[in-house]
Parts: sequence; structure tokens; C-alpha cells
Amino acid sequence: MRSDYLFTSESVSEGHPDKVADQISDAIVDLFLAKDPEARIACETLTTTQLVVLAGEIRSAGIMDTDGNWAPGVEAEVEAAVRATVKRIGYEQAGFHWETLRFENNLHPQSAHIAQGVDAGDNKDEGAGDQGIMFGFACDETPDLMPATLDYSHKILQRLADDRHSGAAPFLEPDAKSQVTLRFAGGKPVEATAIVVSTQHKPGYDEGAGDAELKAYVKAAIADIIPADMLTANTVYHINPTGSFEIGGPDGDAGLTGRKIIVDTYGGASPHGGGAFSGKDPTKVDRSAAYVTRYLAKNVVAAGLATRCTIQIAYAIGVSQPLSLYVDTHGTGKVDDAKLEAAITEVARIRLGGLTPRGIRVGLGLNKPIYAVTAAYGHFGRTPEGETFPWERIDLVDALKAAAA
Repeated sequence: MRSDYLFTSESVSEGHPDKVADQISDAIVDLFLAKDPEARIACETLTTTQLVVLAGEIRSAGIMDTDGNWAPGVEAEVEAAVRATVKRIGYEQAGFHWETLRFENNLHPQSAHIAQGVDAGDNKDEGAGDQGIMFGFACDETPDLMPATLDYSHKILQRLADDRHSGAAPFLEPDAKSQVTLRFAGGKPVEATAIVVSTQHKPGYDEGAGDAELKAYVKAAIADIIPADMLTANTVYHINPTGSFEIGGPDGDAGLTGRKIIVDTYGGASPHGGGAFSGKDPTKVDRSAAYVTRYLAKNVVAAGLATRCTIQIAYAIGVSQPLSLYVDTHGTGKVDDAKLEAAITEVARIRLGGLTPRGIRVGLGLNKPIYAVTAAYGHFGRTPEGETFPWERIDLVDALKAAAA
């Protein structure tokens, strides 16, 4: 591993068109899981000027029958959930307004051929909802055990959103992006060399006193997030570098579910298997296996068994047991990586019931309406509260230490 380098990660706000789509898709997942914890859901969303379109597949007798007929009242609840999500984000603009946008619902029954591979049978455990590879990652760069570049990028935008919602920054609109470049020395982040923030704003905040107020506010917000010793005379700020950002969100650019997979995960600091999370129920291992590998990697680092840990897992559609488990501690491990693989497998068997789709879902309690909150500002590095973010708990530390001893 190189020890001296520059590294960059980006984030996007809840009002970014792709994140609007993610949040709508996960609002539908939560709606359906609240009605039926065993529901099968794959909900994709398209957003553009004054339009939201849903497409995908459902299987749940209490939501939609096999002929595509909705249960009484549910179709209206779907539209209400969509509009409520857009309203919560804050879109009340001529080009995208929660109350007046057009809505199309193209959800339909799940393929019976997919269902037969996933469902448990007399001599078969529940299979994975698809083939694929998933990665989990953790490092000791921040208290959240996340890459510092991504952690700071998320938190800058979260701060802007909090101030927008509270009224502390009334000149902000929902769409925004951030990007943080850090200089690493000895493998540790030591200096912010470049910070980019582009935020949608109300008219008049792209020139003169308005522009100065916006830039001063953003720079102060950055200073509240990034440690003071990392902000130096060498730090370069690019705040709304295009000059004007009044037209934003789905009115400025179409949005699609699942198009921000690096923002959702580790900001490029780890490999990614390619599968998105939002809009999928937890039988889809793209989601659940990515969560469990983060859970395991985070506990490895929290246990002091490594300062950096990547875990890969692989599945075949319809097959319950993973095809492979791979651990890489990037030369930072206190025990051999092969020994750590065995320890992780054993701890997962005891604490989760194994790394099968059912074991992950039941062990982490994933068949619950806990997903809308994941769909902006990252699925990882978040604080578990109640039933949310169970994969962020650090409750395997002692078990992993014992198993790896």
C-alpha cells in the first residue's frame, strides 16, 4: 500500500435527482414491508421534470395478486408515499412539485421463475435472490470507521440539509453535491487540499451580496465538519464553481434509482460488486450481503484485528450458501487473513445463523421498514437507533477476538 497520496470522494444531497429516486424506491419498500415482512419487492424510480415513474416487481398476496390486481387502497398509498417523500425533501418548485407532479405506477407481479429459485422448499433453504459479488469495508480513519473523504463529504451535505430544513439557511434549495480531497501521509489523512460544494440556491444568490453570503455560509459549514488542523492555507475551496445553480433536482437532470452506488458505500476506497441497494427487499443479496459484510468488516476493525478490512462474498441465484468469502486486511491485520476468514465464518454461524440470505435477514432483523432513512447520506457510517442500521452495531468484537486468537 502507498502511504503518501491524495484521495477524493464525493457525496450528493437528498435533493439530487438520483437520490430523490432512491428515497422514493425505499419509501415503497418500507410501505410494503410494513404490510408484509415477507414481501418481495424490486422498485425502480425515474424522476424528471414534473414526473415520477415507478417500475418493477412485487410479490405479496396482501399487496398485489398474481394477476396484477392491487389490494384495496394500496395503490393510493403508493402514490401518497411518493408525494410525501418529495415533500419531505423540500421540492415545491415549478419544475418539480410534490403536489402537482405527474405520477405513473408500473409495478407488476414478480416472475414465477425467480420466485421458485428464491423460496424455501421441503428440502431447500431460501436461495439468494440473484447471483453476484458484494463487498464490505471498514477503516480507522474516522470514529465511524469509514473513509474520511466520504465521511466528510456526507456530513457537509447533511449539515446544509439540516440548516435548510430548520430555516437557518433559507437561501438553500434541495439539490447539492460535495467532494473532498485529502492528503494522506503515512497512510493517515493529514490535510484537506481541495473541497468542492455545489448547492442549489434561491434567486439572487449567484452574484453580489447574495453570492458572498452563500459562500461564507458554506465555508463555515465546512469548518464545522472537517477537523481544524486539516484546513490549512493550502486548502482550495470551489463553492458553486459554475456561478449559478438555481435549476436543480429532477427539473435540471433526470434521476434513476441505483445510480449513486459509490456514494452509497465507501466513496471509491473499496471495491464494489456493482449492485445497488435502494428499492430492494432484503432477500436481494445485493443489499443484505453488502450490509452483513460491512457489519463484519466494521467489527474486525473495532476489535483491533486490523486498521483496514475488505470482505468479499459471492452468491448464485437460488442457492442459499455463499460461494466464497474473502478477507483482505491490506497488510494491517494482527492475524493471518485466512485465519480471520475462518473466525468470521464461525462467528457469523453462531451469531447470525450463517451467511445464507435467511441467516442474514433474520440475524440482522432486515425484514422491517427501516430503509427510507438509508437512501441519502450513505448506507454506512451511520448511528444505529432503534431498529435502524443494525449492520453498524459493534457487538461482535469479543466473539471475533476469541475466534481469531
